[in-house]
Amino acid sequence: MDKQSLLSWPLLCKLAGDEVALPDDLAQHLRIVCLPKGQTLFEAGQVHPYLYVVRRGCLKLVYRALNGDDWVQELVSEGDFFCSLTALHGQGVTSFACEALEACELECIDYVWMEEIAAQHALWQRALLRGWQAFAARKELRERDLLTLSPTQRYQAFVDGHPGLAQRVPQKDLARFLGITPVSLSRIRGRLKD
Repeated sequence: MDKQSLLSWPLLCKLAGDEVALPDDLAQHLRIVCLPKGQTLFEAGQVHPYLYVVRRGCLKLVYRALNGDDWVQELVSEGDFFCSLTALHGQGVTSFACEALEACELECIDYVWMEEIAAQHALWQRALLRGWQAFAARKELRERDLLTLSPTQRYQAFVDGHPGLAQRVPQKDLARFLGITPVSLSRIRGRLKD
């Protein structure tokens, strides 16, 4: 694998603020995953210590309630990275499921290996730190939006922050992401068109 074919390499360089050298054993720890629309990448409760970068497509990260309801905790698309934090260390397991809303192509990186490389190389360490800061900020802003914005404001913030993604995500999934019903989302969209 060469750096020109990887989406994760420019992302690492951007996070590090400099050109990051790719280790010789990269091909052993990074693989390309193709996921058809509707397929599950992983379910909650699985050992899955991997970090993903989305090359193509859109996915939903889903909490499944005991009563059968699904709650979309995040929607990710091209250029985004994601993982289940609870699955990254030891025998930790995923706390949510991941499903493809479209046909997807992902870079899957072994996180344990990534931490080992970061311990040996300052630029990798900086990239990893800044990546986690960006990940935490994304989660914090999502929490703030859910707690402080009205449903209409949450929808508008999503549309503004993710141009074009609202049209790619099924209405029921977008509604579950926004914490409202599909009927409420339809009404919000109708009011905003007027």
